Amino acid sequence: MTTPVLPRHRVALVGRLRSFGDAVALQWAGPSGMQTMSYAVLAGRVDERRSALGRAPRLVVLEAGNDVESVVTLLAALAGGHPVILTAPGGSDGMVDAWDPDVVASGADLESRREGSAHEVHPDLALMLSTSGSTGSPKLVRISTANLDCNAAQIVDALGLSGDDVGATTLPLQYCYGLSVLLSHLSVGAGVLLSDLSVVDACFWDAFRAAGGSTLAGVPYTFDLLDAAGFTSMALPRLRLVTQAGGRMEPAAVRRWSELGQERGFDLLVMYGQTEATARMATLPAHLAAENPSSIGVAVRGGRFSLAPVEGAAAGVGELVYEGGNVMMGYATSPADLARGAEVTSLHTGDLARFTADGLVEIVGRRSRFAKVCGLRIDLDRVESDLTRGGRTAYAMDGGDRLLVAVTADEGRDPVDVAAVRREVSDRYAVPRAAVVVTDISDVGEVPRTASGKVDRPALATLVDAFGEGTCPTPSRLVARSGGPDTGNGAADGAGTVHQSQAERVRALYAELLDRPDATLDDSFVSLRGDSLSYVEASVRLEGLLGELPESWHVRPVRELARRLPASTPNAAASGIVRGIPRWRRWRSLETSVVLRSVAIAVIVLTHAGVLDVRGGAHVLLAVAGFAFARFQLSGGPRSERVAHVLESVTRIAVPGAVWLGVLFLVDERYSWWNPVLLTSVGGSNVHPQWRYWFVEAVVHILVAMTALLAVPALDRLERVRPFAVPMALALLALVFRYGIVDVGSHHVNGRPAVVLWLFVLGWAMARATVTWQRWLLTAYVLVVVPGFFTDPVRDATMAAGLLVLLWVRSVKVPAFVVPVVVPIASASLFIYLVQWEVMGRVGYSLLGAAVSVLTGWIAWRGSSPLIEPVARWVGARVPRSRSVS
Repeated sequence: MTTPVLPRHRVALVGRLRSFGDAVALQWAGPSGMQTMSYAVLAGRVDERRSALGRAPRLVVLEAGNDVESVVTLLAALAGGHPVILTAPGGSDGMVDAWDPDVVASGADLESRREGSAHEVHPDLALMLSTSGSTGSPKLVRISTANLDCNAAQIVDALGLSGDDVGATTLPLQYCYGLSVLLSHLSVGAGVLLSDLSVVDACFWDAFRAAGGSTLAGVPYTFDLLDAAGFTSMALPRLRLVTQAGGRMEPAAVRRWSELGQERGFDLLVMYGQTEATARMATLPAHLAAENPSSIGVAVRGGRFSLAPVEGAAAGVGELVYEGGNVMMGYATSPADLARGAEVTSLHTGDLARFTADGLVEIVGRRSRFAKVCGLRIDLDRVESDLTRGGRTAYAMDGGDRLLVAVTADEGRDPVDVAAVRREVSDRYAVPRAAVVVTDISDVGEVPRTASGKVDRPALATLVDAFGEGTCPTPSRLVARSGGPDTGNGAADGAGTVHQSQAERVRALYAELLDRPDATLDDSFVSLRGDSLSYVEASVRLEGLLGELPESWHVRPVRELARRLPASTPNAAASGIVRGIPRWRRWRSLETSVVLRSVAIAVIVLTHAGVLDVRGGAHVLLAVAGFAFARFQLSGGPRSERVAHVLESVTRIAVPGAVWLGVLFLVDERYSWWNPVLLTSVGGSNVHPQWRYWFVEAVVHILVAMTALLAVPALDRLERVRPFAVPMALALLALVFRYGIVDVGSHHVNGRPAVVLWLFVLGWAMARATVTWQRWLLTAYVLVVVPGFFTDPVRDATMAAGLLVLLWVRSVKVPAFVVPVVVPIASASLFIYLVQWEVMGRVGYSLLGAAVSVLTGWIAWRGSSPLIEPVARWVGARVPRSRSVS
């Protein structure tokens, strides 16, 4: 069912983004240093993404990471009135099954599952979150636009936030506390440092200082990590406020951090909240923390606390009840609940509390079976239900900063695999593995019971705590970590320590392939000036190390890639056996652009040799070149970095091309001096040999033109704000040459740079197409523009097929045994293209001549790369550097 477009409320804080103008909204550590995005640019990106989502309200499931694209998509949905269900990266499957969303989003990638919406949604509904961040409970909290605006204003008031502040995303965005950090800062024009690094990672603190961080948020576990990371000795000149929420912190710790803040010049603000109250309900003023360390303080502005009677509770103790504009609309357990309006005016928190003589609120216990572990609220009954399967019985208990689990195998069943249970709990509930303690109770005794026969959970918790596998990490081991708590991805040993040798293997691979012995663990493929030529071999060899390449691996630092490296199989890539399967029987995943490059150059050579008659491959390669340009040259770095990167790529193509054509000019009278200077399209004659190398000349000319465009600050900024619209507009403008509206010459017209420009920018647009409608738009462009480009319909069809494969197919599964053939051919494609005619002219235009041409091109590529790379880097180094993004 498609709902009509209804008048909808908008989240006011999102509408104010543009009013903050050029102030820095978002910062993040990129491959070439700190990157920034102004509020004006952010507002433009949000408007573009909002248009992609459509006008009619649709239910969106967003896998939200602490990254720019996730923030843009979230704000766009809130601005467009599209209710959002937030999940962790990779965690959308269950939500899709349960809620049947209209759109599934991951960063900038919008997967539209239908036009319009299948749901009736209330116009006030803005957001749905799992209760208190991450829980086994299937119900979601319904948050309204008014809730978001109200609580953002309450937090701004409580923290005294202003446009001068910069906060950091130390918590995930799908967790209400982490989300509130983002929205409260953006609501007043403050800056936000986007990072998914742990606070024990030195790189996080480098970024925090570079961004001018002034506020820091954490759950109790975060403060343990801060201790381990040596926070007390850090120089953080702009830090003025540290906030704590997400669970009770021991009074002694509150007092200690409060006193440390007084010494170091920052305030500690203890806060209390639940997802059901959008984020936060209470704050303990900093000047009261040392004397009242067990209190949560007073209600935020506009809120009010009261106590509801609880049978059997001590005098003065009751269930804490909160009223305020930030109280949720209600819960949702099925899609039918999306149409319901606000049903809750007061929130029964489930916490037992009392008021002190000074009017402060003090939490004294919990009424229900929930635990808060590392800031995440866990339904203990749900944990037990999930684990009591497969012939075992389980008990889950609150261990304060840990989740305690006792398991036992049912009679006649195999013993419990404690390590496997620990992994299961960690993965299912997003709890750091170090915070999960599991024991097989049958190994240490019987389940303790009370006199009435009930399970004595306090006694059982003591047993698990004493004998369980897995303890909270000690400070010395935490310091050794590179990425925070062990997430169970196979990249670390039992303590989560990433082996230096693993990172060194990735770094050494980059150093070898890119001729960059200066490569460090903080470098990425892009920051080391990798381009489309070196990308091919790098991607395949990295896949051999990592097993599977993560998305956007080329912009991820070495140390992050190393965390994905299997520690137990250091020689897996070279062994020829993976998981017991011989290499020749395995399949490998190669990016489509790599396969297209290899297939296209092979077909070109075989066609020129007379073995095949399949034409159009070189023109497909022009689109592949544009695709690579968008991925490698258009990084998020400053404008000068982009220009330098493009010029280096131009050098890698122009130098071997000019040298080879210079030799031909000296020994073969058929060539003109226009050839080695790559200006045949300007002054060359209508002699066929002179036009054999049109492809090299076209790519060089187009890349030089792109360099000129990027050098213009306004155009550079426009491309960052409209990453898809800019190449799409250029693809349309380039049609004036494609259709001869602007005459560029009569002979060899389909090889002239201006005439084939549309193919290059089409590939650029393909790389920027992140949502389905953009891909369909490009499909229509191909189907309209390609026919008639050649006089041969078959050639047109071949080119169109190659372009559509590049657009729609991101990777191709190939037998592993062909990879050693595909990769060298793709990597050496430029050199094969250069030498093919001269080789076949001597060996013969035959299959043998084609094979020798490929081999000769590969030898030329391997032999010349060490000579060309220093020249390319020298050219790039000549570009004056700027310190910020345009």
